Amino acid sequence: MSKIKFSVLGFGRIGQRHAKIIHEYKDSELISVVDTDAVQLEAAHSLNLNPEKYTSIQDFLIKDKLESEVVNIATPNGFHTDYAIKLLEAGYHVVIEKPMGLTLESCEKVLSTMIETGKQAFVVKQNRYSPPSLWLKKVVSENILGDILMVQTNCYWNRDQRYYSTSDWRGTNDLDGGALFTQFSHFIDLLYWVFGDIKNVRSVIKNFTHSDLENFDDSGFAQFEFLKGGIGCLNYSTSCWDKNMESSITVVGTKGSLKVGGQYMNEIEYCHIENYEKPDLPETNPPNDYGPYKGSAANHHYVIENVVNALKGHESATTNVFEGMKVVGFIEKIYRAGGFIK
Repeated sequence: MSKIKFSVLGFGRIGQRHAKIIHEYKDSELISVVDTDAVQLEAAHSLNLNPEKYTSIQDFLIKDKLESEVVNIATPNGFHTDYAIKLLEAGYHVVIEKPMGLTLESCEKVLSTMIETGKQAFVVKQNRYSPPSLWLKKVVSENILGDILMVQTNCYWNRDQRYYSTSDWRGTNDLDGGALFTQFSHFIDLLYWVFGDIKNVRSVIKNFTHSDLENFDDSGFAQFEFLKGGIGCLNYSTSCWDKNMESSITVVGTKGSLKVGGQYMNEIEYCHIENYEKPDLPETNPPNDYGPYKGSAANHHYVIENVVNALKGHESATTNVFEGMKVVGFIEKIYRAGGFIK
């Protein structure tokens, strides 16, 4: 069967990762890359890529003429939904990097456009592919833990001046959105995917160490109840000195308890469940490496494979637009309860 043809909109670190994986995967082909910074586009040479290059989405739409079937959106967060709508209306399928958007309202517009155009939109939620995440989903959905009583999520990372000084959009309200959108939406996606939606949210949100970032958060506590039962909390910070400390989920159920932890939620740290033996899981992929700081597990190759297989009718999308919207709504509830959204 023919290869699925992709273009990538936004050619920063994540866009370059998308492009390289598309180029290397046997069932996909990289057609072009788009970035408003012409210097950024030159990175294609160092990656041994030779796509068409465009410096605006308008130029791409005029010249591509639907040669590409899919456009991967890896721009600053605040542009995700506007570009998705424009591309869907032009006849392309889209892959939207996390977060899907910065408001539930903008995500709803993407959903309605997808329905109107008949094109597909995929949302990147790469942590779902990690072995500990798949295991956690299994033990909860198969009731191995019994009724869920309590879920604690801790995300303690480093994002200091080394991170925010590398671009003019990071740390801004309109294009970045906040730590829960840019750093921790993958982990909030796991909470939603495994345990469902939340209600009765209470939160405290602070900016302790990033005083140069106006109306921006770096730390917070959130407490909530799950609609399916049980209580939960999310504790997060990007103020850890020098490097990431921990990403973990601890679960207490009526039949046992567990903790998935490590710097990137990459290992089972505790498992004591009635009539159950902890499995030996495959190794989790290493984190995305951005020099002085690290990201979550490098699972983008699974994302591209899923998009290709879904468009060929071999499997369903791992993360659909509805789920992407629910994660944005989850984050909005936390920020609203903490006074960051009026």
